[in-house]
Parts: sequence; structure tokens; C-alpha cells
Amino acid sequence: MSYQQNRQNIFSSLPLVVKNLLIINGLFFLATLAFSNQGIDLAEKLGLHYPLSKNFQPYQLVTYMFMHGSFMHIFFNMFALWMFGNTLENLWGSKRFLIYYMITGIGAGLIQIAVTYFRLMPLYSQVSPDILNMVMNEGSDALQNGKNFIDPYAADINVLINTATIGASGAVFGILLAFGMLFPNTMLYVYFAIPIKAKWFVMIYGAMELFSGIANNPQDNVAHFAHLGGMLFGFILIKYWQKKSNTFY
Repeated sequence: MSYQQNRQNIFSSLPLVVKNLLIINGLFFLATLAFSNQGIDLAEKLGLHYPLSKNFQPYQLVTYMFMHGSFMHIFFNMFALWMFGNTLENLWGSKRFLIYYMITGIGAGLIQIAVTYFRLMPLYSQVSPDILNMVMNEGSDALQNGKNFIDPYAADINVLINTATIGASGAVFGILLAFGMLFPNTMLYVYFAIPIKAKWFVMIYGAMELFSGIANNPQDNVAHFAHLGGMLFGFILIKYWQKKSNTFY
């Protein structure tokens, strides 16, 4: 069998939803690169903005999941989707897996918005209404041009309101949580070398995300609470399904 035939067989053996999610994410990533060459920031249009941003659109709660900022960003998300989603879709079936993926992804976006709201509240009192109005009207354009406000509070508000959240990580963390709950004693190999049971891997990863989210280091540019949101919504959904049906695995 040739390499080309082997590669086609591997891809065709993937369950329906995982395969199509891989394709859709790949197409969106290629479209992002193509549009950027034309001076159009697709991530800015389809990424999730805070509702007070002039760039916010409700559909972004879905589209943000298919946007990625770099090759490594999409590679690791799609690798995890393939690695863990493959098993879950074969267990649950395509319909349930797709419902789970979308709910955890949207839930992650909602948690990100909620966390942004609580981070904004103490900042509003630190700026005048005029400056706040300026942030709302001009902040997005400033960030697009690589600039921000001199006032540190205004700058922080601008970043929180007008920076888009992108990536499938929320849904992927939901998938990771499900794998850890349903296959707790399966051995995973961190960096392909260090063995650890799935349940411990999920707990440790979740604790690291919580710590990083609380630390709130603006330099890491990672939506840690969105990741935790995907895990939270996944946990709730799995518990709901388990309560609803004794046959749920």
C-alpha cells in the first residue's frame, strides 16, 4: 500500500463529526491567511468580542471556535480533537458528540464574557465618562493600528473590551474533561514519554489553568477561564446525561 493510500485510509476512518471539524477548522485557518494578504483581519470579524464592543456580533459565540492565530495554535487543538474526540464520538455517536462539542465551545465563550465583565467592573470607576466613551468609539481602531491609550486604566479596559477571543480550546478542554471522566484509568503519555492516568492529567491541567487564570498575566495571551468554562459545561452536560439515562457511559 502506498503512503498516499495509507493516509487516505486513516482520514476516511475518522468518525464523521471529528473529520468534518478538522476540515472546517483547516479551511477557516487557510481563509484567515488568504484574507490577511488582502488586508482583512478575519479573526477580528469572527473572533468573540465582549458584547459592549462595537465589533461584537452574536454569531461570534460559534464562529470564534473555528478561528486560530497561528499554525501551532490550530495544530495542538486539532491534534487533541483527533486524539480524544475520535474515541468519544465512537462511544457516543455523531449527534451527541456534536452537541457536546458545540455546547462546551459556546459555554467557554460565555464564561470568557462573564470573567471579562467582572474584570471590567473595578476599572470603570477609575476613568471618566468621557474617556470611557472614547474607548468605546476609538479603542478598536487603536488596537488594530498597534496603539492603545496612555492612561493605564483606559488601556486595560480597551484590551478587555476590544480584543477578540479565538480558538477551539474551550471545546477541546471539554473533550479532555469527558475523556478523563469516562476513561479515568487510561494511560496518557505527556511529551510521548511520561505516563499518567487520564483522570490525574485532567485534574492537574485544570488546576494549572485555574492558577494561570487567577494570576491573570496579560503577557501569556491565553483565555484560561474559557478553557475552564469548556470543562465546566462539559462536566454539567455529562452529569445531566448520566442522570437522564442509566445506560450512559
